[in-house]
Amino acid sequence: MRGVYHADLLKLAPVVGILRGFSGEQSRCVVRAAAAGGLRNLEITMNTAGAAEQISEACLVANDQMNIGAGTVTSLDLLNQALEAGAGFIVTPTLCIPVVQRCVELGVPVFPGSMSPSEVLAGWELGATMVKVFPSELMGPSYVRSLKAPFPGVCLMPTGGVDLTSLGEYAAAGASAFGIGGPLFDRARVEAEDWMWVERRCREFVDAATRLVG
Repeated sequence: MRGVYHADLLKLAPVVGILRGFSGEQSRCVVRAAAAGGLRNLEITMNTAGAAEQISEACLVANDQMNIGAGTVTSLDLLNQALEAGAGFIVTPTLCIPVVQRCVELGVPVFPGSMSPSEVLAGWELGATMVKVFPSELMGPSYVRSLKAPFPGVCLMPTGGVDLTSLGEYAAAGASAFGIGGPLFDRARVEAEDWMWVERRCREFVDAATRLVG
């Protein structure tokens, strides 16, 4: 089953929520709360138990309100599983060239993880939709700014360590979008079934990112 991806949803709400390691029921509830909070792009990582099933279920729950993708895609086998489950976009933690190439061949949006300038440029030239700078907390906003100097046309999505206090700095440095996991989907809050907190948190991040990047 080929997933659906609406590019305008990332422009309208430049945040990709990262859902990792939750149960199927928790995932369904998070998707509902996140959609209510205005989140429009969400990846479920493939190292989550039952990830393919969760992606399929999330597509049904989101009902075209969100782009549902797969993260931590590190092989062609995982890519096939994700696409069969209905993932509309693909995110990798590294510059996994076979995965990026296959996505480009199929016309599937792909966000490859990169750190060095060589990786960033290679991912972009391969046809990445956006390059994920990961793990961004190691270098911070100044590193994104440094990357944008030689590569002004490359769209960068810092991921890891991005929170509400650093969002503005990353945006000023030239980030086009943000990958956010724990600050959106705090495990203690999810396990406590505090879905209103998740909804409010998503709204805070989306509103801030839209104001800063849009």
